[in-house]
Amino acid sequence: MRRLYLGLDSSTQSLTAIAIEVDGETARIACEMSLAFDEALPQYGTRHGVLPSADPAVAASSPPMWADAVDLMFDRLRQSGLDRSRLAAVSGSAQQHGSVYLLPGAAAGFGAMEPSTPPGEQIASRLARRVAPIWMDASTTSQCDEISAAVGGAGALAARTGSRAFERFTGPQIRKFAQTDSESYARTGRVHLISSFLASLLIGDDAPVDPGDASGMNLMDLESRSWWPDAVDATAPGLAPKLPVIVPSWTIAGTLSRYWQTRYGLPAVPVITWSGDNPCSLVGVGLVREGRVAISLGTSDTIFGLMRAPRVDLRGTGHVFGSPTGDYMGLTCFSNGSLARERIRDTYGMTWRDFSRALEDTPAGNGGRVLLPWFEPEITPPVATPGVHRYRLSSDDGPGNVRGVIEAQQMSLALHSRWMSVTVDTILATGGAAANTPILQVMADVFGADVYRSTVTNSAALGAALRAWHGDALARGAALPWEAVVGGLEQPAQTHVVPDRARHGLYRELIPIYEQCERHALHGGEDPTGALETFAARN
Repeated sequence: MRRLYLGLDSSTQSLTAIAIEVDGETARIACEMSLAFDEALPQYGTRHGVLPSADPAVAASSPPMWADAVDLMFDRLRQSGLDRSRLAAVSGSAQQHGSVYLLPGAAAGFGAMEPSTPPGEQIASRLARRVAPIWMDASTTSQCDEISAAVGGAGALAARTGSRAFERFTGPQIRKFAQTDSESYARTGRVHLISSFLASLLIGDDAPVDPGDASGMNLMDLESRSWWPDAVDATAPGLAPKLPVIVPSWTIAGTLSRYWQTRYGLPAVPVITWSGDNPCSLVGVGLVREGRVAISLGTSDTIFGLMRAPRVDLRGTGHVFGSPTGDYMGLTCFSNGSLARERIRDTYGMTWRDFSRALEDTPAGNGGRVLLPWFEPEITPPVATPGVHRYRLSSDDGPGNVRGVIEAQQMSLALHSRWMSVTVDTILATGGAAANTPILQVMADVFGADVYRSTVTNSAALGAALRAWHGDALARGAALPWEAVVGGLEQPAQTHVVPDRARHGLYRELIPIYEQCERHALHGGEDPTGALETFAARN
């Protein structure tokens, strides 16, 4: 029988479902649909999935809304005609770092809900905290500093948990709640991540959390894949018993509860432990070996890939998460992505076609001219005060600034992902700017790697569906290697861009000078002008 595996992804703004149909070791997407929280559930009053706040640093959302979104999605799947009798397993993905606070025994009550009534109103009374802070919240700077100091500094925290303390991470958010509402914190029986909360909703019991999502909390020891007592104790009093257990990503969390079986006629199938959207996306785009990375060219630019060992960026810009494969994933994010590209395009009155032509008509290396396009505060490298810096490059030179912004972004991606210690041979390019082939050519030349334009759109939901397949296969004694899982998915042909070896050699010479430009702009290091002049003379 051809089995169906369902993957759900609860992102900031929407819920997406992907069902894959598996025949032997071959899979195809059988169904794909999404619903936007604001439009589908307007009664919760969110804007782009976030509750309005007078404080721009505060960002929270509604757990009952997420529950009702799952309910509405199951209803739409029923109406789609999907053969639910062939459903074999479910798994899921959720935006990382968000936290949900339940009263003692609340999750066990999820399975006893009244099937004739939507879940949102039934779980509201089981919450110790009405709202859930999400990854966009930036209001915990003091808590980050306090946790870091308690464990021996930012470097010590990064070395053990994979990241320095970040405002959006769950540990600092828990600490803030314990400090500002100690009574409600004391009444909390379980602190769930959004992923484990939604898995708990499906199984009617407390679900575990996997290392991929637990590692986004500043609380998990990367090596042991267990809660690090020093970080837990530094975060809030009595926190340890409130946290879910950490289990391997392929663990069966439980069975779809009678509530969902009765309400939608669903079979009693296993629910594979949910994970975060970044780890699920890693699987969704097929990154299951070292050397294969993804670069997302969106509002922000991000590079991520699998690592066999948990190598950590002690400078504090990169992140290490657990991978659903049992390995690790490295991730580095850059704020000035599409914004910087659009700023250059608009400054010189170009269309995107003009932009592409200018990029193609200027030489690799830009004649030893460098642009540092920090139009907004930057995450990588840390730039608190935005500012654009030009070396040997005139602000009047439109084509030169076009190549300058693209080369700077690609060299920065290469430079600031070196901490992963991965030799990149293949890149999957995603995001809006991945449609621009000249940009992909610069990417290929800088990295010296083949670049493929990814055809995957909802990678986190797809990764969740693939994880459901993988976990169910293991439970049935039919162990599938991850290469077979991701390789068995039918996908359309991808655009392939091949690096030019001569240009790659040129960029290997230029990247150290680009790094010198960053040091000069940020720390008053040696002026790189002379090195750029020498580079230009040689090339």
